Amino acid sequence: MFDRRSVLLGLMATAAAPAAMARAALQDPATAADAELTSALDAAFMEAARRSPQTLTQLGLKERYGELDDYTDQAAVDGLALAERQLADIETRFAAAALSPQGQLSMRLLREGVAQQRELFRWRRHQYLMSNSGSVMGQLPVMMINAHRVDTAEDARAYVSRLVAVERVMNEVAADFRARAADGLAPPALVYEPNLRDGRAVITGAPFDDGADSPVWADFQTKVTALEIADGEKAALLDEGRAALTGPFRRGYETFLAAVAEVGEGRERNDGVWALRDGAEFYEASLRFFNSTNDTADWIHETGLSEVARLHGEMEVIKAQVGFGGTLREFFDHLRTDPQFQYPNTPEGKEAFLEDSRRFIAQAMEAAPAWFHVLPRAGLEVRAVEAWRESTASVAFYNRPSADGSRPGIYYVNLADMTQVSKPQAEAIAYHEGAPGHHFQIARAGEQEGLPMFRKFGFYGAYIEGWGLYAEKLGKEMGFYQDPYFDFGRLSLELWRAIRMVVDTGIHTRRWSREQAIQYFTENTMMSELNIRREVERYICNPGQATSYKVGQLKILGLRAQARQAMGDRFDIRDFHEAVLAAGPVPLSVLEERVGAWAGAS
Repeated sequence: MFDRRSVLLGLMATAAAPAAMARAALQDPATAADAELTSALDAAFMEAARRSPQTLTQLGLKERYGELDDYTDQAAVDGLALAERQLADIETRFAAAALSPQGQLSMRLLREGVAQQRELFRWRRHQYLMSNSGSVMGQLPVMMINAHRVDTAEDARAYVSRLVAVERVMNEVAADFRARAADGLAPPALVYEPNLRDGRAVITGAPFDDGADSPVWADFQTKVTALEIADGEKAALLDEGRAALTGPFRRGYETFLAAVAEVGEGRERNDGVWALRDGAEFYEASLRFFNSTNDTADWIHETGLSEVARLHGEMEVIKAQVGFGGTLREFFDHLRTDPQFQYPNTPEGKEAFLEDSRRFIAQAMEAAPAWFHVLPRAGLEVRAVEAWRESTASVAFYNRPSADGSRPGIYYVNLADMTQVSKPQAEAIAYHEGAPGHHFQIARAGEQEGLPMFRKFGFYGAYIEGWGLYAEKLGKEMGFYQDPYFDFGRLSLELWRAIRMVVDTGIHTRRWSREQAIQYFTENTMMSELNIRREVERYICNPGQATSYKVGQLKILGLRAQARQAMGDRFDIRDFHEAVLAAGPVPLSVLEERVGAWAGAS
């Protein structure tokens, strides 16, 4: 899962022996111009990144370490102008004829990326500043806690400077939030109360009141206490942090909370984007962005219906295998309500889920060398979502490792209510978010030698989420899901993504109500009531994104089937995975070309 702000900012192992011709077909000898182009592209990437102190921190760099981003509309204007200038400069300096195919691909992706940025710029005010999965009120604490390292007293002072800068950020976001609402571009009614609740949680507890330490204050204390400096200096730093939190930090939160309460008062509608000015055109643009295809909403809707029917058929087979005599919907209810398929709603139950997830990932890592030529070098951790952001965090998501190796990849899972967590689904989720899913693709891309940075950190939703969903199914081929109930859980998760195609397009083009969408989900899946509601609300707030999982998975599976048919006995699954992963994230059209070239040259 990726938020749109990080997408906009992003626009700016162990190797096994090669399988000779197959892998060679993916590796083009670099030219001298390629090296110069990569250097120029990396310089351009860093020029754009240096406009965003938060991006620099996510990259593991300590430049502009005491600052936060500019959240004004002028920053978006300036960002596009910079991208246009960089593109014009690089196109002037480098001729395609002097570049290898890999260098030419970098030029192509740069052009397409800037074109995409132009289109996103047009629709920037249609993209909600607050959704059911949070806002800047949650994003800033997550960044500070997870990414702002404190190795020295100077780092701690930079932390304090950022706490002070929160007031300026919240003033900017609050002004923009009110302006969009006045222009008819306010978020739907469903987002206000959860975000008010989470925002207040950030400024609840010490040092704001007499309660337990608030999340940011606890983090700052832990990091300062661990420093090897004099006790007096530690005490002074803690005093500065306390003053920043109780002063400008709290004032900033109160400013944005007031704007949220003001805009949300009396709102009752939860419509799709069809209700916005030019909403139909915005939705088409969203589908193009997330899927990197020209697939229409109608095609996506009908394909989703077809996949739902197919998956129901496969589920019937497992239902019969385990001897359940009722209907498929009754089997869904059985799996959803029988205690044997749930983790206890206790600290011990939460830890059991985390331990099971770690075990699933460990077995995938052990088997991976038979399926992949290259494994990611970065570590992978499994963590529960922090309690203070459980009400807006997604069910499960992956955080990329830092570029410098100081922060591992993290598979986060929301364990707010274990009665809503299905034990049979835990295995497939671990493969999707961890190994061989997002970690193998995202961490691997960041570690690729010779790739320009903008390609390492590129965002192509259908490629990234398609790979995650593909990894769930790959786990079956790797010999996992030995328990038929867990295999049913895998199918239920694939069904969930097929339903997304139906529901997302239903909400935004067929004017389905929130209640209609929830009803369709309830009738066709074993998901819990809470997760269904969260899912539907996510689609309302983030149009188009949910369709990318199935669009991408179907493309990867289709390309694999074509390659296997064309190559026969010469097909090697490790080579196929190298063809998919070696170039970093790419549009689906480029992926099709790469796999076709590999299969044809082998």
